[in-house]
Amino acid sequence: MYKRQLYWYSAPPLVKQWIDLVLSFGWAYGPGGTTLKGKTAFHVLTTGGPEAAYQLDGFHGATLAEFLRPLQRTMTLCGMNWLPPFAVHGTHRKTDAELAAAGSQYAHLLEGLADGSLRVEALQSLRLLNQAVE
Repeated sequence: MYKRQLYWYSAPPLVKQWIDLVLSFGWAYGPGGTTLKGKTAFHVLTTGGPEAAYQLDGFHGATLAEFLRPLQRTMTLCGMNWLPPFAVHGTHRKTDAELAAAGSQYAHLLEGLADGSLRVEALQSLRLLNQAVE
């Protein structure tokens, strides 16, 4: 599974460098570039703002899916199965118990993907992966 992050609405420089170095022509895409084909890719994100801020009519004027579009296209170019993000919004306002609950949800997501009880095909239609483990 591929997991990366956003930083100031884009991939952080080290993630961009990882993409440039690892996702090479002939290995990850292009003729003979089938190494990642069929693998699953998704992002795990935390935000300072509430979920409502990441809507078309919200503070940021876009959804998380829209911010992730360039990374989505990069992964699908490599033949990977793209999933929506797992997101924890408003983290600086959450209690320790709420953060622990989010961590537990994430653990259930990973377990479900690993044991096959969560099917990639069914998850692709969700807005957030959190919905699969609520």
